[in-house]
Amino acid sequence: MLRLGTIRTSRGTQCVRIDSDQAVETGHTDVGALLATADWRAIAASAAGAAHEMGTLDYATLVTRPEKVVCVGLNYRDHIAEMGNEVPSFPTLFPKFARTLIGAFDPIAMPPESSRVDWEAELTVVIGAEVRRAGAAEAADAIAGYTVANDVSMRDFQRNTGQFLAGKVWEGTTPVGPWLVVTLDAATPPAFPISCSVDGEVMQSSNTDQLLFDPVALVQYLSTIITLVPGDLILTGTPGGVGDGRDPKRFLSPGQTVVTTIEGIGECRNITAN
Repeated sequence: MLRLGTIRTSRGTQCVRIDSDQAVETGHTDVGALLATADWRAIAASAAGAAHEMGTLDYATLVTRPEKVVCVGLNYRDHIAEMGNEVPSFPTLFPKFARTLIGAFDPIAMPPESSRVDWEAELTVVIGAEVRRAGAAEAADAIAGYTVANDVSMRDFQRNTGQFLAGKVWEGTTPVGPWLVVTLDAATPPAFPISCSVDGEVMQSSNTDQLLFDPVALVQYLSTIITLVPGDLILTGTPGGVGDGRDPKRFLSPGQTVVTTIEGIGECRNITAN
């Protein structure tokens, strides 16, 4: 299994191959820069740059300056039900921006302007090849692999209008990482247990096989609208168990530990901080 990450060093961020006992630099500034090179899988597999001990790694967000971060709302049937929404006929889309993203173990910035900060565990697709108006096979080939994200959402700002964006793009709130797990079979819909816990209490527990629109379908749909390029991220939606869907509702407060886990992919562990 090939795993790739982006770490912070005294020389700036560096892309690394994650081995069992060390991380080896590939010679690129982040995972996105590696994916933009021809034959990136072979380059990563044969990289022999500076090595770092696993316990010393300081993970940056996986792709530091992605051209596009596209998020999908209402893409798990249990989440659609808990929010009282109709099953959509097409993916519900909204963007994020580079400044929204943080590393897998960085603190989540808790904005004082919001009192309804919510968790949303998400499988994230990483694009590894340029693609436009893709068929199913081409869409699968364009998927480099998967990573973990938490689409931390300010529900009060999200509800200010009918548009999601104001609740989704707060600076320093969305952990992504710690690594890209490269897949050789993106054509098969992913089936990974996915969960989110807050201070040890499991809030979300589901499986990515419950996605309404799977990664290949999302790449097909998005590439119809705009060209997808290496390093683009697609957050595929969250399962049921969000705080806003509970009775009574529950939201995050400063000093809590949020753990986002996708078995077989990785884990983000973040402290909420002012």
